[in-house]
Amino acid sequence: MDRDYYEVLGVARNATEAEIKKAYRRQAMQFHPDRNDGDKRSEEQFKEATEAYEVLRDPQKRAQYDRFGRAGLAGATGGYGGFHPFDLSEALSVFMRDFGGMGGFDAFFGGGERARRSRRRGQDLRVTLKLSLEDVAKGTTRKLKLKGLEACEECGGSGAKSGTAPVVCPMCRGSGEARRTSQSIFGQFISVGPCPQCDAEGTVVQDPCERCRGDGRVRKERVVEIEVPPGVSGNNYVTLRGQGGPGPRNGPPGDLVAEFRIQDDPRFVRRGDDLVHELLLSFSQAALGGEFTVPTPYGDETVTVPSGTQGGTVLELRGMGLPSVADGRKGSLFVHCRVWTPTKLTPELKRVLKKLAEHEGEPPGDESLGRRMWDKVREAFGGAG
Repeated sequence: MDRDYYEVLGVARNATEAEIKKAYRRQAMQFHPDRNDGDKRSEEQFKEATEAYEVLRDPQKRAQYDRFGRAGLAGATGGYGGFHPFDLSEALSVFMRDFGGMGGFDAFFGGGERARRSRRRGQDLRVTLKLSLEDVAKGTTRKLKLKGLEACEECGGSGAKSGTAPVVCPMCRGSGEARRTSQSIFGQFISVGPCPQCDAEGTVVQDPCERCRGDGRVRKERVVEIEVPPGVSGNNYVTLRGQGGPGPRNGPPGDLVAEFRIQDDPRFVRRGDDLVHELLLSFSQAALGGEFTVPTPYGDETVTVPSGTQGGTVLELRGMGLPSVADGRKGSLFVHCRVWTPTKLTPELKRVLKKLAEHEGEPPGDESLGRRMWDKVREAFGGAG
């Protein structure tokens, strides 16, 4: 059974962002693979702590987790940041992202290939997807053309001319680090920083590729397919791991973050997973009742309006709203009936209405009728008071 994320980090459920970050740093320093000689158990604990940290540090993912647990994150399928269980490279990338800038960090952990690759990580890309309400209701797949840096095919991303390869840096001898020793009144002081000759890569390109000029990347266009799950809203996003820009000379790629922008639909007002539609009725239609066609995100539906319907009456079509990101359950479509009064009367219409007035009598004096009407309106719009 998966452990609770708050338990994993050893923090209270009302812990602040600073307390969560401090708790994660403590555990990451303890279980980091470079400090435990590749011990598998430590590696799993490191990944688990990083996974918990990535959820709890993000207000949206944390709120989703607090409400639905891990099932809520899995149900989002990217709706809240594209969450999925971390592999080791991703966990290391998260750790280096937030703590890799500490002075002497690499020296403390012994540096190594993972640290160098994290420094050469490619750029994260961010795009915006415009979605209709039908897209939100049913989910959709979008293909995007991205123009930017891509790995050079001629040199395989190494930056070295075809038939050659990068060589070990003569200054740092492959460590990617430069150490400087100085004396102070407190004794000998050693500072560790990136090697200036190889820029912390540990290798140098002596014969650069003519196409990419030694960078390992060229400008190119590619197509990315993004799956949008049903039920997303404008504050959701999906993260495609490793689909961002490539790092120089085979450095690890960044991530692609797709934000959602939901286009307004004049037919509906959205309230979470519920929708509200206003149905205009003439006096005769409201009085006689009947069947009327109303739009939904899934196509037109027929709604039965009872005879004697009052203005402000709200009819509910269950399952005709939007699906929940968390569990897929659909909300309702509330049909708000509004009686339309004509503003221009023909002589014939005036005659008919005067005749009707002789037979309809006075309106009822029951004030509770008005209260019931407004209660239904407030319920449809998700408020009370």
